[in-house]
Order: sequence, then C-alpha cells, then structure tokens
Amino acid sequence: MSSNSSIDNQNERDGEDFSLVLGGPLFQLWLGVRLAGRDLELLRRRIVVMVLLTWMPLLLLSVMAGRALGGSVPLPFLLDAEQHLRLLIVLPLLIFAEIAANQRIRQVVQQFLNLGLIPDAARAQFDLAVASAMRLRNSRVAELLLIALVYGVGVPYFWRNYIALDVVSWYGVMADGKLHPSPAGWWLGCVSLPVLQFLLLRWYFRLYIWARFLWQVSRIELQLLASHPDGCGGLGFLNLVRQAFAPLLLAQGVLLTGLIANRILFAGGRLPQFLIDIVALVAISAIMVFAPLLVFTPKLQATARIGLLEYGALAQKYAREFDQKWLRRAESAEEPLLGSADIQSLADMNNSFEFVDRMRWVPFTVRDVLLLAAIPLLPIVPLTLSMFSVEELLERLLKLMF
Repeated sequence: MSSNSSIDNQNERDGEDFSLVLGGPLFQLWLGVRLAGRDLELLRRRIVVMVLLTWMPLLLLSVMAGRALGGSVPLPFLLDAEQHLRLLIVLPLLIFAEIAANQRIRQVVQQFLNLGLIPDAARAQFDLAVASAMRLRNSRVAELLLIALVYGVGVPYFWRNYIALDVVSWYGVMADGKLHPSPAGWWLGCVSLPVLQFLLLRWYFRLYIWARFLWQVSRIELQLLASHPDGCGGLGFLNLVRQAFAPLLLAQGVLLTGLIANRILFAGGRLPQFLIDIVALVAISAIMVFAPLLVFTPKLQATARIGLLEYGALAQKYAREFDQKWLRRAESAEEPLLGSADIQSLADMNNSFEFVDRMRWVPFTVRDVLLLAAIPLLPIVPLTLSMFSVEELLERLLKLMF
C-alpha cells in the first residue's frame, strides 16, 4: 500500500515539474522585481505595471499634444478603440493566460502518469521529454531571438505598413506613403506595441514547446485501451487544452475586434468585408490548439484496429459457445432459459464490440471544436450591431415584442 502511495506521489511531483510558463528570462525578471511569485502570484501588480508602461504614456503624451479627445484630429487617442483593446484588454489577457495554462497543462501531463499510460520501461523517455521542454522554456537565446524578431521585423513593419486608416491621428500623419509619428506615436511604435508583440510571440513559442513535447510523448509505446469509456483509448483528458489556452484565444479575438472596429468607425468599413479574416482567425485558433493532438492519431488508429481484432475474436468465441449451449443444446440442456444471465452477457458483449468499433482516432470531438471556435468569436459578436442603424434595431425589437 505504501509502495503504491509513493509511486502516486512521485507521479504527481513529476507532473508538477512541467510548466510552460514558470521559467524563462522574463519570468526571472518578474521574480527579481517582485512582479510575480514562484506560482505566478501578484497578477494584479503585473497587469498594472504593464498598463502603466504601455498605455499611460500614450494618454499623457496625447493630452500634452492636444490629441486626446476630438477637435484637433479625426482619430483622437481616447476614441482609438483598437489601441485601448490591445493595451487594456489583450495585454492583461496574455498575462492572465499564464495562470490558466499553468494549471491545466500540468493536469494534462500528470494524467499521462496517473492513468498508467506510460509503461515503466518508457518512463525514462517520458522524463527526457519533460526535461527537454523545460530547457527550451528556460532558454535565454530563444527570448532574445523573439526580442530581435520584434524590433527587427515587427517595429519596421509598423513604421511602413501599420497605418491603414487614411486619416490624421493621435499617433501621426501619413504623408507620401510614410508615417510621421507624434511623440505618442514614437512610444506606441517603440515600446507599447513591441511589448505586446513580444508577449504574443512568447506565447506562440510556448505552443511550439507544447506541440514538440506531445510529439515526443507520441513516440512512446503508450498503454492505450480500445474499450476506454472516453472513446479514444484513454486520451480524452487531452481536450483540457481547450480550457488551458482559452484566454490566449480570447486575446486573439479581441485583437481582431479592435482592428475591425477602427475600420468600421473611421474608414467606412462594414463587418462582412472582414469575413475572411474572421474565418482565418477561427481556423488558426483550432489549428493552434488541436493540431498538436493529432500526433496521437496513428497510435489511436492502431489501438482501434487491434481492439477490433481482439474483441472480435472474444465475441466470436462467446457467440459460438452461446450457440452451442442454447441452440444446439450440446450441454446443460436442463438449465432453464428463463432468468439466464447468458442472454444479457451476449448483449453486453455486443455493446462492447460496438463501443470499440466507434473508437475515435482523435482525442477531441466536434463539440470541442465548436466550443473552441466560439472563444475568439465572442468579442466580435457586438460588432454585428454595426450592420444595423438605431432605427432598424428599434424596429426589430418592437417586432419581437409585439
């Protein structure tokens, strides 16, 4: 009993060693300046500091330049929905997403061990996969490359192509196809947006680490069961990743919402014009979360095929014996048919075979995909109101009421 308990405790500790977020230079910096604890405490402090760094200077510089509200420019700072959504909603969501991912992903990794999916002979291989993921998460080189990517590609792209609105704005003026930024525009391009881009790229890097870890685990000879009640060999717990990455997907939806809102409000755009962007957002979100799980499809397919053969042989043996006993009356002829458990057992055998036959080859369902698609779409829903005038909305409401 004590031996089993010690094994369970060891499995739990090993699962807790896996974290996509508790590491890396930025995390160490937050620890050093007391913006985070070892388990991501001090969330509000991190959010407040990041907002003060990215959004507050834009407000102050815009006020000083007289471009904060109306009058001086067609697009004043306080009416720029895109930037407010980016820096006051998306940025906090990217920070909060670390807590959700840390809890859920740990639970997923623990399940590989707690459910006995990793055989003892492959335990060292699993531990190596965990250690490799943690080394990559802690890589200083990786985060330095992300910073270089932001300032080498992201910032120049901003200066060349960011302004799609052909209006004078709080962050600058377009002249001869080139942006002439205001002081607030310089801060936006050199500090605020790079911070947001870095946090977003850092999340994409973590998704790569997660996908790489799953691929390494899929190389292990997992102990899957064709008859497992979850319908996918015992890997049904992997659909928890939808909840783990929900705040990240919501942040991506808010990003697109801000971009569309500004085009509707200040450039005469209409929501249907952005249908391709919306569909692409949903598709990318589904690919980000569920595509890495497809590495287990060959394993699940093989488990289903072997399960059909094994349960088919078992069902054949039972059905033959049932036939011999009750139809050919080869033995137990005096046993009454009424009340016999054999018929119920035959029905149970049939149900078991059908269950194995319906085993899924992917560890998620259509319902999981639809629920995931709803997350990035949620912030976009209010924009549908822009397709109707106030009079049309009131008329539709009256028709519904009366």
